[in-house]
Amino acid sequence: MKTILVTGGAGFIGSHLVDKLLARGDRVIVLDNFNEYYDPKFKRANVIGHLKHPNYTLVEGDLRDQPLVARLLEEHHPSIVAHLAAMAGVRYSIERAPLYNDVNVQGTTYLLDAARQTGVENFVFASTSSIYGATDQTPFREDQSTDKPLAPYPATKKSGEVMAHAFHNIFDLNVIALRFFTVYGPRVRPDMMAYMVMDKIVNGQEIIVYNDGELHRDWTFVDDITQGVVAACDHPLGYEVINIGRGQPVRLGDFIDIIQEMVGKPAIVKSVEAPPSEPPITFANIEKARRLLGYEPHTSIREGLAATWKWYQTLEN
Repeated sequence: MKTILVTGGAGFIGSHLVDKLLARGDRVIVLDNFNEYYDPKFKRANVIGHLKHPNYTLVEGDLRDQPLVARLLEEHHPSIVAHLAAMAGVRYSIERAPLYNDVNVQGTTYLLDAARQTGVENFVFASTSSIYGATDQTPFREDQSTDKPLAPYPATKKSGEVMAHAFHNIFDLNVIALRFFTVYGPRVRPDMMAYMVMDKIVNGQEIIVYNDGELHRDWTFVDDITQGVVAACDHPLGYEVINIGRGQPVRLGDFIDIIQEMVGKPAIVKSVEAPPSEPPITFANIEKARRLLGYEPHTSIREGLAATWKWYQTLEN
């Protein structure tokens, strides 16, 4: 049995990761602040199935509370930290750079410092494909430049990767930074595209679509993403940055068409010009993940959206 701290473990990806870790017998400590970036009822629903598990501990608190973070690691002595907690969302970050810096940079630094002081064996950091910005070099490789992020959110994730490298260099902390590519699936956040499209079609509301739906995204099903996170937890590798995606970009307009078919109602679409925060494509090269982690995504876009639609229909809207 391993003791694993999952920050953001009540969230979309985090709660799926907790499912996997508990199922294989790990002891899981979750730190989450249940903030109001989106309705906390979603996170409360995510943890209901975990609360009575004997190997599960939930701590409600904030990454920016340095004494709390230090006490948490001193008390539970996790051998692995899976750091998924963050202020997320490219567009939401545009007017909120100080908040994103506080949580994603300062909070991550507090956690890294507590990890090295308590002898954590492996630190897995959730980064983002947004870090690549607008580039003509596709598919995105981990060794290409990430020096021109398009918004505060990816800029703070870049900062987290760089800070983590400093801790590896000075304190020999094992760190794997995983760059997630457009995650979707059951429990998806209500501000994310899969949820918004389903919800607006169901309710007959207009969907704002950038550039006539000609943006391409490497949508990756949450079960495939968390497969990669678990593998990273089990493979201390020194310091590595690894893409976790599907490697098969899908046109946004086609993504919406698939959801229309499933819902059985037409989408009301309004096209607007994409803002400068939106790259034209995300596209993961996942050869490094295959080689180092044995990672292999299995879920097609239709299978993943069918599972997401099935979950959506269980919600009280």
